[in-house]
Amino acid sequence: MVAAMCDQLIKAVNVMMDPETDQIYRLEALKFCEEFKETSTFCVPCGLQLADKAQTAVVRHFGLQILEHVIKFRWNNMQQQEKVQLKECAMQLLSTGTHTILEEESHIKDALSRITVEMIKREWPQHWPDMLKEMEALTSHGEAQTELVMLILLRLAEDVITFQTLPTQRRRDIQQTLTQNMENIFSFMIAILHVNVEDYRKLVSGARAHCRVAVATLNTLAGYIDWVSLVHITCGNCHLLEMLCLLLSEPELQLEAAECLLIAISRKGKLEDRKPFMLLFDDVAIHYILSAAQSADGLVVERRYIFLKRLCQVLCALGGQLCSLVGSDVEVEVPANLSKYMEAFLAFTTHSSQFLKSSTLATWGALFRHETLSKDVVVVDKAIKYLRACMTNLVKTGFPSRADNPSCEYSRVDFDSDEDFNSFFHSFRAQQGEVVRIACRIVPLEAFQIAAEWLHLICMLMAMNLMNLSLCISLAKTAEGLCSLLSPSVVQWDAMTVFMECMVAQIFKNLEEEKLPVDQSMELLQAVLNYDTNDPLILSCVLTNVSALFPFVTLRPHFLPPVLYKLFKAITFEVGQESKAPRTRAVKNVRRHACSSIIKICRDYPQFILPCFDMFYNHVKKMFSGDAMLTNMEKCSLMEALVLISNQFKDFAKQKAFLDELMALVVAEWTSDEMRQCVLISLYFPQIVYDVVTEQSKDTDTAALNRGRLSFCLYAMLGVVKRARWPVDLEEAKAGGFVMGYTPAGAPIYRNPCTAQFLVLLPNLLALIRTHNSLYMPENMARLSVTFSRAHEVMDAEKNVVLGLSQHLLDIYDSPVYRTNLERMQGFFTTLYDNCFHVLGNAGLSLQQEFYTIERLAEEISGSAFVSLDHVPDHRLRPMIHILICFSQQLVVSCPQEYYNSLLCPLLGPLFAYMLQVRSPGEDEEEAVCQESQVTQEMFEEQLVRLLTRENIYMTLLTLSFTSLSWKDTTNCHRTASMVCWTLLRQVVGGNLLPEAVTWFYTSVLRGLQVHGQHEVCNSALSQLAMLIYENLRPRYVELKAVMTQIPNISVEALDQYDHRLMDPNAPKVGDKKRKDQFKKLIAGTVGKALCQQFRKEVHIRNLPSLFKKPKPDKDLLPNSEALGLAALFSPEDNTL
Repeated sequence: MVAAMCDQLIKAVNVMMDPETDQIYRLEALKFCEEFKETSTFCVPCGLQLADKAQTAVVRHFGLQILEHVIKFRWNNMQQQEKVQLKECAMQLLSTGTHTILEEESHIKDALSRITVEMIKREWPQHWPDMLKEMEALTSHGEAQTELVMLILLRLAEDVITFQTLPTQRRRDIQQTLTQNMENIFSFMIAILHVNVEDYRKLVSGARAHCRVAVATLNTLAGYIDWVSLVHITCGNCHLLEMLCLLLSEPELQLEAAECLLIAISRKGKLEDRKPFMLLFDDVAIHYILSAAQSADGLVVERRYIFLKRLCQVLCALGGQLCSLVGSDVEVEVPANLSKYMEAFLAFTTHSSQFLKSSTLATWGALFRHETLSKDVVVVDKAIKYLRACMTNLVKTGFPSRADNPSCEYSRVDFDSDEDFNSFFHSFRAQQGEVVRIACRIVPLEAFQIAAEWLHLICMLMAMNLMNLSLCISLAKTAEGLCSLLSPSVVQWDAMTVFMECMVAQIFKNLEEEKLPVDQSMELLQAVLNYDTNDPLILSCVLTNVSALFPFVTLRPHFLPPVLYKLFKAITFEVGQESKAPRTRAVKNVRRHACSSIIKICRDYPQFILPCFDMFYNHVKKMFSGDAMLTNMEKCSLMEALVLISNQFKDFAKQKAFLDELMALVVAEWTSDEMRQCVLISLYFPQIVYDVVTEQSKDTDTAALNRGRLSFCLYAMLGVVKRARWPVDLEEAKAGGFVMGYTPAGAPIYRNPCTAQFLVLLPNLLALIRTHNSLYMPENMARLSVTFSRAHEVMDAEKNVVLGLSQHLLDIYDSPVYRTNLERMQGFFTTLYDNCFHVLGNAGLSLQQEFYTIERLAEEISGSAFVSLDHVPDHRLRPMIHILICFSQQLVVSCPQEYYNSLLCPLLGPLFAYMLQVRSPGEDEEEAVCQESQVTQEMFEEQLVRLLTRENIYMTLLTLSFTSLSWKDTTNCHRTASMVCWTLLRQVVGGNLLPEAVTWFYTSVLRGLQVHGQHEVCNSALSQLAMLIYENLRPRYVELKAVMTQIPNISVEALDQYDHRLMDPNAPKVGDKKRKDQFKKLIAGTVGKALCQQFRKEVHIRNLPSLFKKPKPDKDLLPNSEALGLAALFSPEDNTL
């Protein structure tokens, strides 16, 4: 019968695994095999017969699967004799049931180890006390058995410690027994490793077999090193760690040895216990580490490259231990071999792989920040070498699609595309900048010299035309033959610019003024000012260098005019002066860059610029009246810079007069009858801003001019409101006429010189917001022509941002920005809408008291910003709510308490009420079967909603917060549960809440546990919130207990005990941790399962009798008294396990 069944199973397995089998037959064979495992009484004999090594590997594996299934799901119902017989058969399979170590399939070894570990988890140590001895005896049977023993020990540690797939008591029993025997286990594994490494090195017969055993032993050690006591790792004068260092020179073993080293050196714990790690700085260990590191570069072989990554991590972890121990209470000296360690570390910093370079940055930063190590002569010397290495590392090279640098080959291993690499390098360079800044604190003058050399070198090479300009031209996409982002000259300028910015900022912070290299810096600045280029990408870098070196100009004021001339010239930069084609993005960026540089200088050094104000103002007026073709944003940036300088007048009347003159045109334009008609009437507004597509271009030009007027007014409004300020010093403010009174608390009440203008502009601003919202009403959308029917939809660029899609690196700079009429309209409405709310967002902070006292302000804002919200699409609501919430935060911080009821509540109430209505997509939407384009659109809309949705304003906010706990957004759930819900509810728990409200709050938390409880972070936050609500409200609301009784599988007795301790003040108290654990068990039935766990068959492992624990010996108070013999009455009859 068994033989016949085995034949059927063999045929079924072969049918399943045959690629030529029809799908119907394969499913029938699978069903037959699964039913056999579930129902047959012949599983054990058939499994053993199929697992015989005479069978094929596929059949043997299925036989072992049958045995594993029996142990996992039938063990609890088996007789003791059956268990013993199965255990003996399994041990026999381990002993004689395999081929040699090199012939046996890895999946067979894995299946054999699983079977043994499943029995160990159920029987050891109580019913199988000699398991470790039996495993040790197996190793004498040969290399194959030794490898199997290592696999068993590794899987046991993974299941018990790492994955914790056992019940608590079983896990505790096994872990405790492992810990008690760990000294013997470690000695055993180290001995096995030593013997097999020696035999492998001697190249005796079977060297590969010994190598395989050594690899398995190292992998097993890695599974234990992570959690065992540090004593076992560092015993014998760190013999294990020294052995691992020696193995770094063995190509076949170095990867596994490095992984073991990494886990060991990364261990945390008491500093005293980690002190032995410093032995790795001794001559032998550091020699092997240095040798492996210095041979790092070479051909890109995957295993070798992975080893280098692990070795780099080892050095980083060793550096972390060094920083923790040196200068601590354990009195560890700076190691004598620190120089060798730093050489090894520098080898990875100069490696061709960009990933390896990035891996070293955190450790460099820790070394340079360390109070003791940063002053050591070795570290100081290496800081200079590190800064010189940055001359290469900051250069953006290594794109996977290219072959112009050795790092490209490594990037093809690490990155899937140029976009992935570009994203990585952006972060990598930011981290490098931080480390450069820290290094500059240690060696500021040396850093300056490196930057100076680099700048002079680039200027010289460019002058000599040695930057491979032919390649530069070949990479460009424009007809002018300009450089691209990846041209050699551009990447060098870009890298040097980053270094210069980091260096200058630190040199001013860490050197006294008399020690600053002012003359040399002026030479650099002169070189930059004299450098003339027609390439927008290089010019952008030149402008950044000008801005970076500007702090030195404050020490040599006569350099200010040429600096301003350079920046003003760049504002009007054009590649082809006669070209009528749209500007490339690179040209636009240069002009914006120049504007930003001027604003930055005026913001940071307004007092220094003040003497040049008249010259500055006259030049701006000349640019406005000339034919410089300035954009609205560029004009408003210059106006913003002027406002920043005017803050230094410190004279209210003078500054107000200047602002009146500066904004005269804007005020006249914005308050004109035509503009008022435009912003008030939603029917008229589209007519003056939409392009009319006809043969005649006059209408199109008119619409463009109208849009420009609107944009200019809003940009100018935003710039003035954002920048106009009173003096920081109270005495200066009083002397200048900026203080108009004092609050009852004695705080000054300031007046802003731009308030009068803002009050004139505000009505039309609110009207424009109201009109804009009205455009989305169905009747207005129906009036749009076919051309502009999508004018209010989200822009493609915004859609890519929401979906996390990046644009190709070279697509965003080199081509002229040709935009269709539709794209221009989409961009216009997006910017217009955002700027309206930005103006409001800055007004409260800038005007303060004068803003809060505006009559009917809350009603006016609510009547404009919150009009027709039901029709406004999600992509418009998100920036509106984001800006308004930021505005509300500024408003709340600055708003005097007397305006809370008149301003805050009427304003925030409708906002929170509307946010409460916003919901996550329904289940039907999520489960709908759509075409690919529909799926993409739904993904986009769902992501937008999630980004958007993160009588009593307080109860509205409470309701919103508790409702969001069950939205399918784990980030939102965790933040709300941990930071918002109890903070809000705590304020009203002392009031008279309705029982229905209390029940709803509590069930909302339990509903959140059902949706998100399988995530540990959310589970912890929600459980804590549930306990807080229950313990604070249960004494007054018996309804909460009724909710608890409805939780599946809750222990009513445990609930009654918990309630008794909660309600009875005389009941014994328990610790916080125990109380939290008890409550967590009570509500465990509400936690939903992850989808991947919902249909999984449960494995039940029974607890065994508790291990016998010897009681602590009591001190005999009567040492000379005779034994009374009472202990014998209570001793167990049989003490053996």
